Amino acid sequence: MFEITFLGTSASAPSVHRGLSAHIIKHDEYRFLVDCGEGTQRQILKSGLGFKRLNHILITHGHLDHILGLAGLFSTFTRWETLEDIEIMAGSWTLERIEALLYGVRVIPKGKQNPVNVSLKAVAPGVIFETEDFDIRAFAVSHRGPDCLGFVFEEPARRPFLPEKAEALGVPNGPLRRDLVLGKTVTLADGRTVQPHEVLGEEVKGAKLVHIGDTGRTDDVVEHCRAADALVIEATYLESERDMARDFAHLTARQAAELAVEAGVGKLLLTHISRRYRESDVLAEARAIFPNVAVARDFDTFQVKRGEVVKVGKPKPEKGGRSAGEVEE
Repeated sequence: MFEITFLGTSASAPSVHRGLSAHIIKHDEYRFLVDCGEGTQRQILKSGLGFKRLNHILITHGHLDHILGLAGLFSTFTRWETLEDIEIMAGSWTLERIEALLYGVRVIPKGKQNPVNVSLKAVAPGVIFETEDFDIRAFAVSHRGPDCLGFVFEEPARRPFLPEKAEALGVPNGPLRRDLVLGKTVTLADGRTVQPHEVLGEEVKGAKLVHIGDTGRTDDVVEHCRAADALVIEATYLESERDMARDFAHLTARQAAELAVEAGVGKLLLTHISRRYRESDVLAEARAIFPNVAVARDFDTFQVKRGEVVKVGKPKPEKGGRSAGEVEE
C-alpha cells in the first residue's frame, strides 16, 4: 500500500488555500518528497508528518515553483541536524538548477563540514529506486525544458499463500511455509515434497501509483499510466482556455480525465490547480469524462491499495475563483 499526502496543490503561485507543488508518498518505512515548492517545510510541519525518514526527494522538473522550497528546507536541516543523509533525484538539467540554488547562495556551503550529507543523483527513464516490496520508475514527460519526469510507484505481483491448502497437505507453520511463499520446493518430515504451486493462488498485481507533475501531452504517457490504481496529475486549465494550456505545455481537466479513461486507471487525483478557476468547475469538467475523480486540496491524504483508493485526510474549505490575466508556469 502507498499513501500520498498533498502538501501543495496550487499552480505557479500559492493562493490563500493552496501551497506550491509538494507531496509526500509513503510505503512502510520509506518516505519520498515529490517536488518542493516554496513553503514546503511549513506545510510539512502543518501536516504533522515531520521530517523523520525524509531521506529521498524526487523532483519532476526544474521550474522554480517546484524547487524553490529546497532552499528553506535545507537551511532548516543544516541547523536542526534532523537527517544525516538526503538524496535528491532528478534529471540532469534540473539538478544543475538545484545545485545553483543550494550552493550558489551558500544554503549549503561548499568545502565545509555539514551535518547533512546531500547527494545529487541524476536519473533517466527506468528504475531509479528498488526494494523487495516496491520500486520506482521514472519516465519522460513533455513540458517546457529538458529532463521532465513522471514517476511510477509499483509493488510487484505476488501469488497469495493459501493456508487451507497447506493445512490439507500437512505443511506445518514456520520456515517451510515461508520457503513455499518464496517459491522454493520443501520436503516434509515424512519425506513428501510440496511444490509452491500447490499452496499458492493466482498471481495478484500489486498497488500502482503514478505521479505526473507538469506536462503538455498525454499520448506519450498512456502506457506508463496503464491500469494504475491512482493517477496524480496536473489540471492547470479548463477547456475554455485549451489554446493557452497548449502554449504553456499544460493540461486541461478534460485532457487529464481523457487520459484516465484511455489508460484504465482506478482513481484520478487532480493537482496543480490554478487560481483562475473554481475548484467545482475543475471537478465538473473532469467528472463529465471520468467519474472517479477528486481535486486534491492541501493536506488531503489518500491510501492507494490494489483496486482501492481511500481518502483518509480531512480537506479544508476553499473559496475564490478567477483572477484575470494570470498565466501559469
